[in-house]
Amino acid sequence: MFNLAPVSLWLEDYSALKALFQRWREEGVDDLEAYLRADPSLLAQCSAALRVLQVNQRTLDLFAAPDQATLVAQLGQIFRDDMHHSLVRELVQLWEGRLEYSNESVNYALDGRRLDVRVNVRVLPGHEEDWSRVLVSLEDITRQMQDALQLRRSEQYARGLFEYSPVSLWVEDFSTIKMLLDGVRAQGIADFKTFLKVHPEFVSRCMQEIRVIDVNQQTLEMFGARSKDHLLNNLSQVFRGEMAESFAEQLQDLWEGKTVQQREVTNYSLSGDAVHIHMQFSVLGGHQDDWSLVLLSLVDITARKKAEAYLEYLGKHDVLTQLRNRAFYAEELNRLTRKGPWPFAVIAIDLNGLKAINDEQGHAAGDAMLRRAGEVLAKAVDAPACAARVGGDEFAVLLPGADERGAAAIRDRIQSLVELNNQFYSGQPLGLAMGIACCQSGEAVESALHKADQAMYEEKKRYYHQQGLERRR
Repeated sequence: MFNLAPVSLWLEDYSALKALFQRWREEGVDDLEAYLRADPSLLAQCSAALRVLQVNQRTLDLFAAPDQATLVAQLGQIFRDDMHHSLVRELVQLWEGRLEYSNESVNYALDGRRLDVRVNVRVLPGHEEDWSRVLVSLEDITRQMQDALQLRRSEQYARGLFEYSPVSLWVEDFSTIKMLLDGVRAQGIADFKTFLKVHPEFVSRCMQEIRVIDVNQQTLEMFGARSKDHLLNNLSQVFRGEMAESFAEQLQDLWEGKTVQQREVTNYSLSGDAVHIHMQFSVLGGHQDDWSLVLLSLVDITARKKAEAYLEYLGKHDVLTQLRNRAFYAEELNRLTRKGPWPFAVIAIDLNGLKAINDEQGHAAGDAMLRRAGEVLAKAVDAPACAARVGGDEFAVLLPGADERGAAAIRDRIQSLVELNNQFYSGQPLGLAMGIACCQSGEAVESALHKADQAMYEEKKRYYHQQGLERRR
């Protein structure tokens, strides 16, 4: 039975080791582990005190030994290197009186293979006093240890990919949200979109039930958090404002079975700044039934959004005066022509003396005068009215829903602001020629625009006539 056992068996004599322990105790040793670690050569004495009496065939096969004599003669090749660390633990257990114990260790086959083994030691009954018969069994666990090592490496690799990903990653648990949605479905609700409109508190409830399991380093940097706890304890500052609306859309997709989603959302950093994000959401495989593991990747697109907003601004605004540009004016005029509201008025405006300023003082002085005109018109006109620069020195104000009386009030306001502006700027005074026209429903808009231009030109003629008289005077 000993020889045919499927595990490696060693019958050994530990009596010399017991005698060695007894001598050390008499010499005053009370902490064997410290004693052995202080002088590693003492381990060799312990190893030499262990005498192998018999091994079985499985032992010879495991250690690639042709026979027991060869195996015993080359024990120094079997018990070496990192095996000594576990040997200390085994000796300490014997020192403390444990006659049966298990341990994990490392041995080496005679062909050089490293063997991870589980060691089971038992002082046989009847030999407790002298340890003259000890049975040692070795179980080869090399494959299990290699698999465990590979698993740890895989986990470390996955953790590294997660932790140091260049995009923000969130691992979340949506299982409670799934239960809430299933509960709504069980009530017979079919039109979930209408349900959310009637019960907006359901969206808030679901947002509160999101459980964040983990976030990576990029997430902390994106949201300005000192640590994961700092972020997770302040999620209400991150998910707020228009987030509820986009989360309602996310719930609608989940209701329809879309467990892989992407959308653009707005979150907030802990400093309060808006963070525009492209979000990708996915319920991980194996968790489709309960949504207990969800991965979100967030890419910061704030810079792109700002660039798009600036390009949109440039498409509708005059860079010099900051007023609306001619393209926006034409689009707004077309919209008012089709949809109203009626009546609407228009004020045609021209900057007096711009050519003379450019010729005499240079274009920088002319640009400064145009900017002053923009300042006046921007302060004088409030939405839904709009002021636009439609040419070099030409401006227009569209007044939806205003009649000639309302337009005259805006013209007087502009004139008052011009006078105020001239008090703050020295040198050439700002002067605007203005003409008003009003258009009723069904009337030709072109006629009203022409009428406003004519009125503006008449005022401009009066201005230049007055300037000529002053120069002659």
